[in-house]
Amino acid sequence: METITKAHSLKGTVVIPGDKSISHRAIMFGSIANGTTHITNFLPGADCLSTISCFKQMGIHIEQDGASVVVEGKGMDGLKEPSQLLDVGNSGTTFRLMMGLLAGRPFHSVLAGDESIAKRPMNRVTVPLTQMGAIIDGREQGTFAPISIRGGNLKGITYESPVASAQVKSGILLAGLQAEGETTVSETHRSRNHTENMLESFGVKVKREGLSVSVEGGQQLTATNVEVPGDISSAAFFLVAGAIVPDSTITLLNVGINETRSGIIDVLQQMGADLSIKNRRVVNQEEVADLTISTSNLTNTSIEGDIIPRLIDELPIIALLATQAKGKTVIRNAEELKVKETNRIDAVVDALQSLGASITGTPDGMVIEGPTPLHGGRVSSLGDHRIGMMLAVAGCITDGAVELELPEAIKVSYPDFFEHLKQLQAGS
Repeated sequence: METITKAHSLKGTVVIPGDKSISHRAIMFGSIANGTTHITNFLPGADCLSTISCFKQMGIHIEQDGASVVVEGKGMDGLKEPSQLLDVGNSGTTFRLMMGLLAGRPFHSVLAGDESIAKRPMNRVTVPLTQMGAIIDGREQGTFAPISIRGGNLKGITYESPVASAQVKSGILLAGLQAEGETTVSETHRSRNHTENMLESFGVKVKREGLSVSVEGGQQLTATNVEVPGDISSAAFFLVAGAIVPDSTITLLNVGINETRSGIIDVLQQMGADLSIKNRRVVNQEEVADLTISTSNLTNTSIEGDIIPRLIDELPIIALLATQAKGKTVIRNAEELKVKETNRIDAVVDALQSLGASITGTPDGMVIEGPTPLHGGRVSSLGDHRIGMMLAVAGCITDGAVELELPEAIKVSYPDFFEHLKQLQAGS
């Protein structure tokens, strides 16, 4: 249990932890590259540590000291058949990208995870991988974990993905690198492009045309150094906190503002937030900047369509933001929230209603009326790190304390979250 009390102000500077998506990929690509990859600002959260564990089981030597990691890559053919199942913990990214990678390896492997992973749909990846020639099985014809994969002898395909998902796209592309011929993935909307960016950093030729991405099979990765930018999905919680807590100014350093991830910035600006973006730069093909947010007078907005994949993980904290904005904010086309670590539509609506918010769920999103004063209460993260952080930020503006059950879930993506929150409350 963690108790969060109302903050009179939030002031200070925070170095945001490394991007979770990029940290995962740095470990994976370093492991299948030829040579030694050095990673800095790695996120040592539970999810990314699961990725390290899986590759160690396949014979890759990895040394991790906090946010610094050294990966001794052995090339794609250097992976060994694991003697036990590969446990991804709570990490959907690890699971779906590993499926693509393992689909091309000439051995047998089994992927499993925690109770949450067992409920998340994997057929969105197993279907195209099966079309490429992988032999895959799992609960309900490969829909749910655990998933068994006997890989090898893949042929490239052109696949039109029914969902805009970087995990799906990445899984297929990693299989495509091991397939005969070219593999192309097309999406309905543009999803995160970290995989494409990092593959190019590791020397792979990637063809991008509109909503399609292609790779030619047989390409090898060459080791490189990876500096991981701060995670904008983690930064989002303090961006919102700075906007809604009175008398606040927060500066967040080294935040990745990749255009496929920066929807939260667009929404804050649409709602009238006092937000500045400084020191823009490019590191490992990823745009990075320092963000400063101050207490803001917010107005409502509509969030739908192409922007949804660019802020899908930020929608829980955006819902809290909307409770403090003038007017009705509507979120649509966000069905993907139902298959995250929790059903995030239900989780957000239930939790914020219990704290006094005027919010209702819809089949594909939420409707929030504001501004509404919130009160304290006992709530739960439900084991979902983003729900936990959203509720902790809510506690900064509630009349009465918020008692948060299962706060440890937050360590998945932001191990120092509460420490940083306390620093800002102390004005340091």
